[in-house]
Amino acid sequence: MVPHVATPCCPMALAETRPAPAAGDAHELHRLQKRLRHQVGQAIADFGMIEEGDRVMVCLSGGKDSYTMLDVLRQLQAKAPVRFELVAVNLDQKQPGFPEHVLPEYLESIEQPFHILEQDTYSVVKRVVPEGKTMCSLCSRLRRGALYTYAEQNGFTKIALGHHRDDLLATFFLNLFFHAKLSGMPPKLQSDDGKHTVIRPLAYVKEADIAAYAEAKAFPIIPCTLCGSQENLQRKVVKRMLEQWEKDSPGRLETISRALGDVRPSQLSDRTLFDFMALGRRGDAPLPDPEAWMAHSPAAADDEATPAAPKPDALAALRAKAFDPIWNP
Repeated sequence: MVPHVATPCCPMALAETRPAPAAGDAHELHRLQKRLRHQVGQAIADFGMIEEGDRVMVCLSGGKDSYTMLDVLRQLQAKAPVRFELVAVNLDQKQPGFPEHVLPEYLESIEQPFHILEQDTYSVVKRVVPEGKTMCSLCSRLRRGALYTYAEQNGFTKIALGHHRDDLLATFFLNLFFHAKLSGMPPKLQSDDGKHTVIRPLAYVKEADIAAYAEAKAFPIIPCTLCGSQENLQRKVVKRMLEQWEKDSPGRLETISRALGDVRPSQLSDRTLFDFMALGRRGDAPLPDPEAWMAHSPAAADDEATPAAPKPDALAALRAKAFDPIWNP
């Protein structure tokens, strides 16, 4: 490893000055490391993320999640039942003050093959997105386009992203609350054009374990000054909600996470996923006509008198009765 001069602005320098973990801490790190390997290996097996001969592009941002993902994948690579290649790829978005030397020095120190992409997406985002507005949508599209293009040009069969269990849960609730759909962030997906397979090996790993592991391993963390730093994101609101849930009811997030892998279409209301029409239907019965069922019959309208609205004094009597301790002991 090339000697590195310690400077206050360099995350790697700060990491190098940390003392070695005590014996007790080392034992806890070993247990945590074993748990992470088990969870990542389980996710890879459950969703068929990595196969024999795969060339995996590990997207490395410089954050705790992507460092942990790369580190655990390297451990599994040494013992995996299949052979696969790992190449770390970072997209340098030309953020002001971005420490360009940190990632190359770290990756060289662990002898990890890597490539640094350079594309000035920062200026594009700052120019297009008005001040105070969230930048995630445009920023992620630009990043995705650059990484997908590089993956195609260099023959990568899988693209590994560092989203963890809590990211998957937050996306599920964002879609539920703001888009009225049961949809989340899948552990494995195919790009819209069908050219790329994206995997999320940390799908079973909770963020707290990643944070503890990153701190224990003293990864040279590079803070994000783009979308991840904005406090007005709905994702951060949902994250705080999930954190409060876990604080009030420990284990709730793990239960919800398991539920996302145990979907019962017959117990929901999506007619495209389950044939409700077939339940109890006689073979010769015609399919219902929605317009006929929703239309109001003129004859029925004439026969049924519209109920009169309660008079004001009657409403007052009802309200008084509702709050009367005799009626509501």
